[in-house]
This record gives sequence, structure tokens and C-alpha cells, in this order.
Amino acid sequence: MTSLSNRSKVVSDKKMSFTERIYLPGIVKGMWITLKHIFQRKATVRYPEVTRNFSEIYRGRHVLKRDDEGRERCTACGLCAVACPAEAITMVAAERKPGEENLYREEKYASLYEINMLRCIFCGLCEEACPKEAIFLTKEIVQADYKRDRFIYGKDILVEPADPDKRIDISKRQTPDVIKFKKDKKEKHNE
Repeated sequence: MTSLSNRSKVVSDKKMSFTERIYLPGIVKGMWITLKHIFQRKATVRYPEVTRNFSEIYRGRHVLKRDDEGRERCTACGLCAVACPAEAITMVAAERKPGEENLYREEKYASLYEINMLRCIFCGLCEEACPKEAIFLTKEIVQADYKRDRFIYGKDILVEPADPDKRIDISKRQTPDVIKFKKDKKEKHNE
């Protein structure tokens, strides 16, 4: 039978030598690599006894910020949920009722705000998309757990405390231009 193409190759049937058949050179090479790594410095850290130094802009657990008066900044616009590539953010908007002016900054607020930390890839696009600077990633590590439902963080975990002394400092995550802009009280955003 003739070949349909001219790309046929001749296969050689090379016989293995005795040392190749007992795999001795392969075993010695593998043991040499193992022994070489035994005497190198270990890359692991004995957490939580020893903690690593993190960068100031490390992307860890999320926080929903409050303004200077203790009101929630989030207006449930949904831009963070749209920007999230992992679709980890879920929110439900609600209207502010009379008498709740000291709780929420705008007329609309997030009655339900959840982040599925198992889906989150900590990319930081949610904080870039937020026009009200309501969500930020902190330096805190998301704690490990055995139950999946404990990784869905609601407002009870995400919203920072109302006490100004217990709030999380995120000033290192902001550029100097943003800090300068925030000091200008003539801007509508800073009211």
C-alpha cells in the first residue's frame, strides 16, 4: 500500500544498554536532585507563630467603609458586582426610610451585600469600580475554615465598626491624587 503523503518517517528500534535497562542513571540523577534540595533554606513560614511582612497594598479581606459621620458609603449601584470577573459579589438595593439618615449616606443603600470568598480572586477591580470609595481590600488574611457557607461574607462581617477608633486604615491603598481630591470639600463626592 502506498503512502498518501510524503511525511512518513522511519522508526528506529534502538536496543537499550544494560545500565539503561536497570534505570540506574535515572535513579542516581533523581537522588542527586533530592539531596541538593535537602540542604537549601526552606521557603515555608511557620504561620501563625511567625508572620510574613506584607506589602502596604496587599489585597486581603474586603471591608465596606463608613464616612466620617459613621454612615455606610455603599449606595448599591452595582458597579463592583459588574466589575468582578469571578461574579463573587451579590447585592440587593433598598430605599432609605425616614429616620435612617444617620445610617446610610444616600437615598439608596445595600440591604443585602455578600461576597463569596471562595470565588473571589482578590483582583481589586471592585475597589477600582466603586465611585463612592465604599469597598476596599485590607491587609487582613481571609481565615481558613471547613464549612463552605462560612466563606460567604455578609454586611455583618464586611462593614467596618461605627467607632472611629476601630476603623481600618486604607490610606496606603490610595494614590496621592485621590487623597488630595478627598480633602477638597467643594467637590460633590466629599460632602
